[in-house]
Amino acid sequence: MFGQIMSRLVLITGGTRGIGAAISREFHNKGYRVVATYSNNKDAALKFRTNTGIATIQFDVSDEKACFDGIKHITDEHGIIDILVHNAGITADSTIRKMTSNDWHSVIHTNLDSCFYLTQAVLEGMIQRNFGRLIYVSSVNGLKGQRGQSNYAASKAALVGFAKSVALEMATKGITANVIAPGYVDTEMVRAVPEAVLAKIISTIPVGRLGTAEEIAYCVSFLADERAGFVTGAILSANGGMY
Repeated sequence: MFGQIMSRLVLITGGTRGIGAAISREFHNKGYRVVATYSNNKDAALKFRTNTGIATIQFDVSDEKACFDGIKHITDEHGIIDILVHNAGITADSTIRKMTSNDWHSVIHTNLDSCFYLTQAVLEGMIQRNFGRLIYVSSVNGLKGQRGQSNYAASKAALVGFAKSVALEMATKGITANVIAPGYVDTEMVRAVPEAVLAKIISTIPVGRLGTAEEIAYCVSFLADERAGFVTGAILSANGGMY
């Protein structure tokens, strides 16, 4: 089993910071071969690579050509990708009355269009091996909505329909497609929220605390496991009972 894991190649988008970094470390620590993508922060990515030994690659997941070129580079360098964890995402919060077209499209391109590009780019290799794990990181706000996040919530909700459809198409090919929907997690971004606002958020979480990035990473690794082949088209909510 361990030898089989060591032969599996995992690609984690947005995999050098926050939840993505925890997911990358989870797979790396379990013996998988891991490649993590990043967008702009080269210094953080270099520090992450130096500290962990995990391979990193920079490309814009919202750009179709960049995605296909990036996947080709990874395949040429490391081999066929067995597990895709689509974690990369951005926010551009605003009420629907004030949201600009650019705010809408930038979030949809980065969070949703990228999912389509990357899935297409990795599928053929998975089909050749009769094995694949497609895991899409959504959000509790994609399931319940959130004021000021119509673009973000729409992009994260769409991942559910996408994953369920891909799951049906790939069901006989050894490939699963699932969604994990985290609640509020203790990351740098969440900790930047004003203290009073953060306290209000925590008060809505039944377990009384933020989640940890490591808890989300464990859930992702479960969905990727060899023994999770009967789990497909599912949503795994990790939100402390919030929704």
